[in-house]
Amino acid sequence: MHEHGRSLVKKLQGKPFVIVGVNSDSNREKVKQYLAKEKSGWRSFWDGGSTDGPIQAQWNIQGYPTMYLIDHNGAIVARTYAMGEGSEVIERTVKAAEAALRK
Repeated sequence: MHEHGRSLVKKLQGKPFVIVGVNSDSNREKVKQYLAKEKSGWRSFWDGGSTDGPIQAQWNIQGYPTMYLIDHNGAIVARTYAMGEGSEVIERTVKAAEAALRK
């Protein structure tokens, strides 16, 4: 996920696009060390150290990784479990956000 995410962040730099991670690992300090080492480039939230954390429960996470694409209006455009899927819909959604900003 990190390499795909980094390439998206680089490709869409300066555009209305962000990645936010949610991490369920039990050891928060190890998570911090890993994220610092990987230099993911996006914010990651710790979800209490289990796959039953409040964020994952609210968003009904069933598999890992789960990715949601949320548009500029806050609507879920896509949900996928596979990494690397959805580049076209991501770019289309970013273009729609840019168009909305110009209005």
